[in-house]
Amino acid sequence: MSKFSFFSIITVLLILAGCSGDDSDHQYTGILEGTSVQVPALTPGQIMRIPVKTGIYIEKNQLLAIVDSTDLVFQREQLFAARDELMIQLETAQINVSRANKDYAYIKTTHDRIDNLYKSESVTKQNLDDVTNNLQKSQTALANARQSLSRIAAGQKRIEAQIKSVNKKINDARIISPTSGIITTIYYEPGEAIPQFSPILEIIDIKNIEVKIYISEKLLSTIKYEQEVTVKIDGLNETMTGKIIWVSPKAEFTPKTILTPNTRTSLVYAIKISIPNEDGVLKHGMPVVISL
Repeated sequence: MSKFSFFSIITVLLILAGCSGDDSDHQYTGILEGTSVQVPALTPGQIMRIPVKTGIYIEKNQLLAIVDSTDLVFQREQLFAARDELMIQLETAQINVSRANKDYAYIKTTHDRIDNLYKSESVTKQNLDDVTNNLQKSQTALANARQSLSRIAAGQKRIEAQIKSVNKKINDARIISPTSGIITTIYYEPGEAIPQFSPILEIIDIKNIEVKIYISEKLLSTIKYEQEVTVKIDGLNETMTGKIIWVSPKAEFTPKTILTPNTRTSLVYAIKISIPNEDGVLKHGMPVVISL
């Protein structure tokens, strides 16, 4: 018999014991489950290094893998050059706006003086028309200078945003653990190319571990959230304490994996129990006995 078949039979028997537990003593058997975290590669590319192995315990923010970011570094250098060029254009545009402002102010003063002279009939209509035309040209030149300045400033903001985006991708090329726990699976090897958002490995967080059991309908009214339960682990003399954190809002038939002529019509309610595991005594996949 293969190891997989043997483990499957054991699991089925444990679930059967939990679902068909005698309500007189309110004891149920379940399998402990940690929180599974699939750690993705936010930056795609060739994997350069994976300094961790399956089965080891890792801390939060620990380095898990490094993805090649050479192309991103070159892209950032191009963006830096484009930003420097825009800075020069921005300085020129600011000078042009300043000059256009001065030209407009001078021509506006001249226009107002000629207009007053025209009203006193000291100059001709042609003189006023000429200076009015110059004033309109200076207004247009000032508007164009300001528009050019705004366009260059917008381009600068766009470049800065692109630089921030590339910097994030470069930082994400160093894949960091989002949580502490046990590495159970590594899906890629160094040298392989990983697509964006594809999980590179799986971590099981066992600091707060959970177990699911099934209770009969007649016991449902006696269950409440945050209710404490007793947890017994094989091989340990002392018991542990867990709390009920979730109760299924609807009944379900006994899980199909353990259907028998006697249980296939039984309606049960699933409940989840959280068990603190700061010392790491409990392991993912470990059977326990829950006493309500």
